[in-house]
Amino acid sequence: MGKWSRAPSPLLEIGLEKARQGTLSHQPAQFVLSALVVALAAPPGTLQGTAHPGQGASASASAVPSQAVRSEYLVGPGDVLQVFVWKEPELSKDVTVRMDGRITVPLLGDVEAAGRTPMQLADELQKALTRFLASPQVTIGVAQAGGARFYVIGQVGRPGDYALGTRMTVIQGLALAGGFREFAKTDSIVIIRHGPSSQTVIPVNYKKIEDGKDISQNVLLRAGDTIVVP
Repeated sequence: MGKWSRAPSPLLEIGLEKARQGTLSHQPAQFVLSALVVALAAPPGTLQGTAHPGQGASASASAVPSQAVRSEYLVGPGDVLQVFVWKEPELSKDVTVRMDGRITVPLLGDVEAAGRTPMQLADELQKALTRFLASPQVTIGVAQAGGARFYVIGQVGRPGDYALGTRMTVIQGLALAGGFREFAKTDSIVIIRHGPSSQTVIPVNYKKIEDGKDISQNVLLRAGDTIVVP
């Protein structure tokens, strides 16, 4: 399999060809960036995860893409989660992820939720509840993605903070910020990501994404990420 998972969009091919020929006289980077967003965007998935004891891997081929999309969403501060424990109404409730990234669950107390997918969190709660229940089945749903934002600074058209949508990539975030300015160093972009006790710097080379050489650099954004375009 090649670097692209599907054939490039005709819009992307046109934008790249015009950028090479110098026919886009005003804002070539913005045009190509918009084309990349269209070409790389994926259909949204349901923000829900369910853990089942002894769950097998016999899923149909058509269900695989949906599962992949669903697993990408990461819980963040401000999210309202629906915690459902089958046949345990006293444990089933809506909870809000606090700014410290934790939720409070009956019997378990404070549990780290931020940075996990709904499926991962459901699995963790299910394992923890086996201390109290025979065969717990836990479902986590995202009732409301609240307050999650990311930031873009530097050589972009509209620096500022933006609402973080579901499964939003760095290319989509840059498009929201108006694309690049004329002298932006698009091969030296970084994402600053804050963790519980440290921060991580993720390099992004837009030119490699644009050329299709390394689209893995089109990383998914998380709440609180800061994109720096020098």
